[in-house]
Amino acid sequence: MSHSVHRHLRIEVRAYDEMIRRLIPGYEEMLAVAAREATRKSPRLVLDLGAGTGALTKAILLANSVPTVELIDVDGDMLQQAEARLAAFGSRVRFTLSSFLDPLPSCGAVAASIALHHVRSLDTKRALYRRIHAALEPGGTLVNADAALAAEPSATEAVWRAWIDHMGAHGIDEESARRHFAQWSEEDTYFPLEEELAAVSGAGFDAECVWRHGPMSVVVGRKRR
Repeated sequence: MSHSVHRHLRIEVRAYDEMIRRLIPGYEEMLAVAAREATRKSPRLVLDLGAGTGALTKAILLANSVPTVELIDVDGDMLQQAEARLAAFGSRVRFTLSSFLDPLPSCGAVAASIALHHVRSLDTKRALYRRIHAALEPGGTLVNADAALAAEPSATEAVWRAWIDHMGAHGIDEESARRHFAQWSEEDTYFPLEEELAAVSGAGFDAECVWRHGPMSVVVGRKRR
């Protein structure tokens, strides 16, 4: 699996953290919810899949005294940004240049923020959720903060409209917003929330959507003890 944020979003990596807030509705609240859910049971190790510049990892480290968060990403430039951002956390963070489709170590929680939409097929995503379930310790938690559509076409259009309106409020006109969507579709796939929940449940988790704002959601999978 190969991915470059610079190529995909057409922005410099150093500008990512500012731009992502203009592109993603409810970004700050979404991170806070994801961090809270990932640390609820004080896991000894949290994996941050597709960790990017480390925004979710930082939220996790600030939310709870988790001993270690391992950032996993295929984009070395993004991991370099994350290393600079998280330098103050010292040995509590480690960085792995790898795909989240590669084997995962045993852990207490797995979290991802705006990353798993790079999985293009539902079958591949189901397989990923099964591998995450296998890597998690009993009682472990999966948290996926990402875009999700709706099953009904009319509801899906409302989701796109909410996304466009958010971007418009941050200086991105509708034509530019739709151009972004077209560019992102070259690598991104957004499944209906109902299908996401079914895929997480089918992997053996107790699945729940704990937060929704326009196109964004936080889906939690809880592994039984």
